[in-house]
Amino acid sequence: MEWSDLERPTPLWFKKAKLGIFVHWGAYSVAGWAEPTAELGTVDDAREWYTHNPYAEWYYNTIRIPSSPASLHHIEVWNGCPYDDLLDKWNADSFSAPDVIKQFRDAGADYVVLTTKHHDGITLWDAVGTNGRNTVSRGPHRNLVAEYANASRKLGIRFGAYYSGGLDWYVRPFPPHLSHESVNETNRPNDIEYAKYVANHLDQLINLYHPDILWNDINYPDTAKNTTETYGLGRLFARYYDTCPEGLVNDRWCVPHADYVTSEYQMFLDKENQGIWENCRGIGLSFGYNQLEGPENGPHPREIMHTIVDAAVRNGRILLGVGPKADGSLPEWQSNALSDIGNWMKYAHPIISNIDKRGKSNPKLDGDGWIIVGNDGKQEYVFVAPSNPKADHAHVTVRLDFPIKKAISIPGVSITSHGSSVSVDFSEKWVGPAIIQIESQMEC
Repeated sequence: MEWSDLERPTPLWFKKAKLGIFVHWGAYSVAGWAEPTAELGTVDDAREWYTHNPYAEWYYNTIRIPSSPASLHHIEVWNGCPYDDLLDKWNADSFSAPDVIKQFRDAGADYVVLTTKHHDGITLWDAVGTNGRNTVSRGPHRNLVAEYANASRKLGIRFGAYYSGGLDWYVRPFPPHLSHESVNETNRPNDIEYAKYVANHLDQLINLYHPDILWNDINYPDTAKNTTETYGLGRLFARYYDTCPEGLVNDRWCVPHADYVTSEYQMFLDKENQGIWENCRGIGLSFGYNQLEGPENGPHPREIMHTIVDAAVRNGRILLGVGPKADGSLPEWQSNALSDIGNWMKYAHPIISNIDKRGKSNPKLDGDGWIIVGNDGKQEYVFVAPSNPKADHAHVTVRLDFPIKKAISIPGVSITSHGSSVSVDFSEKWVGPAIIQIESQMEC
């Protein structure tokens, strides 16, 4: 077979999906600690980034960097214990998969992606070859992948499986990463034995849980980047599509085939001009739970709404990361953010799901504000909001080049038309951007 044999149209469900939820949950959630420094892609010094890594899910790497704040914290709080002691301290006493998935669905999400194995190598199901180093045999003593997959399907959202094929700090230990080259090239496993190990895991995930997305991370063993061997990615993808006809694979396998490309925070943004894409970011600066984070470390929920719209009009979607605590509950500030997003998405979702390009109309703002026009192939919609997403009250005037066809009812938002001039008033507790359907050029 050739890589080109795997090409096929993008499944309709993914085209329409504009918001997914990214769940990072692991032994690192027990420690729940990282320095809330900066977004990925905004720190030029790689050594500085890894030494002060804001990603709490990278705890196993950061505590092995001598004299890093994380290593000092680990000695002070955890007496420098072996990382796997955190696995045994991990419980999921407050976790109910149906409750969590309902929260994601109510936020307007169309899919969820769960970390079935992060770089620490611990699997959230009884994965072959792990010799009990998983959540079924230790820690929670539960098959968390099965619980997530089953609840997602019952509640009507798609289930995706994140899997770290590129790194496994336990099965293939290397010195701690201090550079991007170390992560992506010099200190990642490439041997055939490891390639077969991860292929067996992926085959299990496919056959047992039928994921709608296989979300790989940090490259993949070079020995498996072929279409000839059974453990090779070409044949693995073919098996996946046979089992999951509406499934997708992302681009982080670093092979000629991918169903869509990914960016992350401010990194790899050039990929957002390469067809179907997805940007992943946490609600804060970390994907995994970080006890030092709060709402001040991330965008306001209304800013996240802006980001969702901006992605939609550029043929993209947002995979928004949440970090459950070890017991399975979300930090209150993250739950509140999801609730706020959902209060707007219940009105916006039916519209945004069909938008995949910018509109042709060119409305103008009188004064400060945020505005963007989306096109769903039949209609055009103008999204408007104050420049300050935290404002309790605001007034925005928009000059349209086409008449209003319909003003979508959004709580806390009042729209008054004066010919081509439109007044948009945002009162206390406005839930999100105004949405105005216009008589577009396509209808004239």
